[in-house]
Amino acid sequence: MMLALAFPKFELAWLAWFAPCLILLSALGQTGKTILKLGYVAGLAQYLVPFYWLLLIPKPVEAVLAWLIAGGLMALYTAGWTWVCCRTFPKSFASGNSADDWTQLADRLVSVSWRQLSFWTFCCAAAWVAMEMGIARILTGFPYALGVSQFKVLPLIQVASLTGVYGVSFLMVWTSISLAMATIIVLRRPGSYRIWLGQLVPPLAVLAGVLVFGFQRLEPRAAPERELKIALVQPAIPQRTIWDPAEKTNRFNKLVQLSHAALAERPDLLVWPEAALPDFMTRYNAAIHDAVTNLVIPGKTWMIFGANDFQARENSGNPPRIDWFNSSFLIAPTGEPVARYHKRHLVMFGEYMPLARWFPFLQKFRSLDRGFKAGEGPVPFHLTEPKAKISVLICSEDVFPHLVRDYVDADTDFLLNLTNDGWFGDSAAQWHHAIDALFRAVENGLPLVRCTNNGLTCWIDSRGRMHAVYFPGTSDIYGAGFKIVKVPLLAIGEKRLPTFYRQYGDWFGWSCVVLTLMMVWRLWVGRGRKSRR
Repeated sequence: MMLALAFPKFELAWLAWFAPCLILLSALGQTGKTILKLGYVAGLAQYLVPFYWLLLIPKPVEAVLAWLIAGGLMALYTAGWTWVCCRTFPKSFASGNSADDWTQLADRLVSVSWRQLSFWTFCCAAAWVAMEMGIARILTGFPYALGVSQFKVLPLIQVASLTGVYGVSFLMVWTSISLAMATIIVLRRPGSYRIWLGQLVPPLAVLAGVLVFGFQRLEPRAAPERELKIALVQPAIPQRTIWDPAEKTNRFNKLVQLSHAALAERPDLLVWPEAALPDFMTRYNAAIHDAVTNLVIPGKTWMIFGANDFQARENSGNPPRIDWFNSSFLIAPTGEPVARYHKRHLVMFGEYMPLARWFPFLQKFRSLDRGFKAGEGPVPFHLTEPKAKISVLICSEDVFPHLVRDYVDADTDFLLNLTNDGWFGDSAAQWHHAIDALFRAVENGLPLVRCTNNGLTCWIDSRGRMHAVYFPGTSDIYGAGFKIVKVPLLAIGEKRLPTFYRQYGDWFGWSCVVLTLMMVWRLWVGRGRKSRR
């Protein structure tokens, strides 16, 4: 529950520093079966509570199933982490009976050398990162990093430019468990300085170094030579309305009205969110084409928006087979489409049905009548006047650290995410999505702009500061309206220095995976030796 409360909308971020050690303390010394049960219950609370917004999907049966399946599967990771950490605890404790009280636990802790105990706490933090690496990748991934809860602690999260968000998670878990071990030892054996200081000094020294690095990275910089003035339109269209064919005209008219008001501010770029158009791309619909050109041509404005797209497969027969895409488009001030991007990382069940290619009957279980095809790669959008290079992400693509790296080049000015979180009403989902995306800006060292259907439309600078979060004069993120933002651009000819993470990716995360596999292998080998005796 503490892990759940550390995230929006509660944002009791300090609780996340204590939760990992409490999970382990509840399970240390228990039988393997009990350890798994305790870890799984902790995982259920960790995921079912903050993911309540899945229940707001406007299809009740699918919503409940999605909530239970997501929480139930992800709780397995917490159970696995708890089991690995408890079973790899130094032999002098793991081989004894269950810990009946804190006195017994403290006595066994002080019987372990400080080096063994320190290495174990370090390995537990690595195992947590390995767990998060798996969550982000297995079954297409559902990233949920503990470190994201610290999004407001700017000096701390700058380490993500070196290690990704996983470095923040690692520090939190390492500090949490080390502090717990040291506290128990001090209360029971205050004279055991060597042991409890051996637990506290290493993580606190690293944490101090990380904070120093963070404060240096946050030092004020010179004002940018160039900026791009962007109008971000947030129509706040309810999800049920999006599915209603009778509402197509109304929702499109709402977009156009908001856009005319935004264009009065004379932006360089007008942006609509994911799936903004009620029909297909402008080249297939004359009415939409006319409306779009009537926006961009008079204002001499560039435009980016999201819409479905399709194309016929080559040599697929007559009639040809059609591939559908969740896409974004760049429209020049002349009204002509000059670039398009097809979403690469599709959402399982929502945008495609796993194994449907081999078992077509599975498509009947989807809420939509057709699936999307994944795009082939990033497509940079180039503006010529003013000159800018934009990399576009669609929907949840901005929550995957390893994916976003592919979208950043030395001359990329900023990332742009088009998304529709209207599925989840006015819930915490919008905040969860936005603070996850915030770390992509820090990791890659460049701004990230978000244009959403019903929140959170804003922009995030390269150090993780959120700008234009609320509509002017309100504390609302969910309503309809538009925001005018000015995003810094690179100077003409300037190249952005890559962050360490941008260059080398998840080197830290994979190192933690390797260390965790070594822990499991050693445990397995040890059990094999015992069984042979």
